[in-house]
Amino acid sequence: MEPLDPVDREAFTNPTLQRLWFFVYLLPIFGMIPALWQLSRRGSDRQTRHVSRLALLIGLIWLLGYGLLNGATSVSEAQSLHHGLLLFLNSLWGSAYFLVNLGLMVRLWQGRSLKLPVLQRLMKYLP
Repeated sequence: MEPLDPVDREAFTNPTLQRLWFFVYLLPIFGMIPALWQLSRRGSDRQTRHVSRLALLIGLIWLLGYGLLNGATSVSEAQSLHHGLLLFLNSLWGSAYFLVNLGLMVRLWQGRSLKLPVLQRLMKYLP
């Protein structure tokens, strides 16, 4: 008798379900967790690793920028023009993150490539 596998392998090999998982990986903020989980698993195919790396890298860049902008905002005086500018930049940063993920989802839905030339060099450093 074959041992029970807690993870259904069909969910990662069926092309339709695999594409659905790609959409999950590209969800802003929440998609980083399944993308990281997928990268920690062995035996995933090249396209799955690529989408997981991309989602994780975009999420980590957003998180770093968000933390830096929030830190700079908390240090500046509350009534200064500098404080207002930092809050504005922080909102733009968050909106850009969501729009990039939405744009990648649209490209995935259209069947186009998800390669971003700016991030290709950084992606090779992820597992």
